[in-house]
Amino acid sequence: MKSRHIFMLGCFCALLFVFWETYQLTLQHVKRQQNSLSLMMRMEQCKKLREKYTSVKSASLGNTTMFSEDMKELFGCPWMTDRTLKENYRVALHSTCNATQGLILTRENTPLGKRIRYDGERKRTRVVDTSLFNMLPESMPWKAEAPLGRCAVIGNGGILKNSSCGSKINDADFVIRLNLASIKFSNDVGVKTNLITANPTQLKRSYPNMKKHGQRLADLMSLYGDPPLLLPAFAFSLCTGISFQVHRALSQRKKKVVFFSPHYLTQLDRYWRRKGQRAARLSTGLMLASVAMEVCEEVHLFGFWPFQFDLSLQKLSHHYYDNVGPRRGAHNMPQEFLQLLRLHSQGVINLHIGKCQ
Repeated sequence: MKSRHIFMLGCFCALLFVFWETYQLTLQHVKRQQNSLSLMMRMEQCKKLREKYTSVKSASLGNTTMFSEDMKELFGCPWMTDRTLKENYRVALHSTCNATQGLILTRENTPLGKRIRYDGERKRTRVVDTSLFNMLPESMPWKAEAPLGRCAVIGNGGILKNSSCGSKINDADFVIRLNLASIKFSNDVGVKTNLITANPTQLKRSYPNMKKHGQRLADLMSLYGDPPLLLPAFAFSLCTGISFQVHRALSQRKKKVVFFSPHYLTQLDRYWRRKGQRAARLSTGLMLASVAMEVCEEVHLFGFWPFQFDLSLQKLSHHYYDNVGPRRGAHNMPQEFLQLLRLHSQGVINLHIGKCQ
């Protein structure tokens, strides 16, 4: 009798175990289905947001709360690259503008005696004399036949502050920075720099006498690891003399200075005007993002956010390092951001907005 009770108890336990395992498997299956359904709904919402911001035409925010919620959700979606569309943009930029061989003036593309036409003052020209020719590098700083790999273009928006994007930026193969922006906040903006720009009027204000202040500018360039300093020497006449003074002061101290090709900037301006940009002048950020789209395998943009609030509608400074706004009427940052947002949604470039970690 005792053994029979033991047997029945054993059968009951075995049956209870089977029921329990079946229940657990069923529960896991239901959870997987729920997760799968949730994932499908999320992917569908991501698809709708991409479609929305691929086709949106106006830079007007309308309801900022709704826009912020859209951005928070969109930039929480996994980014999906479209290799075909990316290549189409690369080919179009190369055939129209050709940063690969013509972003900067070199001795290869700018021979002695050539007449340069300014891109900001179309009636103004300058003939390449021996003095200017000797300032130019022999060739471009990259190989025309090979893309640069993973590139990061660093905008200066306040959205970068406390972003913890520094390590992701430093992991890029080629890093482009704008307007001598500070790398003091390295945890947010990284330190790696392969190319950096400056505005000649900015340099004039900060270094009014290059004979006295040239070493101070050279010391600043050393903080970036001595990348080439890219200047728009032939945008406007007032830029030329300043740019030449900077070239002279830095080259004496073994630093590299190169000049934008005004022909490249003219062609780039026409390219983006055909796509709806109407500002008096493209921002340096859009210029260099365009360069990266042509010469890089992958393009990642950081700090491109022209609004005074973050994704949670908290107030932001204009830059991550100060709160000085741009000169009125020079650029249309919201309209440019809309263009970049469209490219992100299409899978051409990867915009990083908000925290990286």
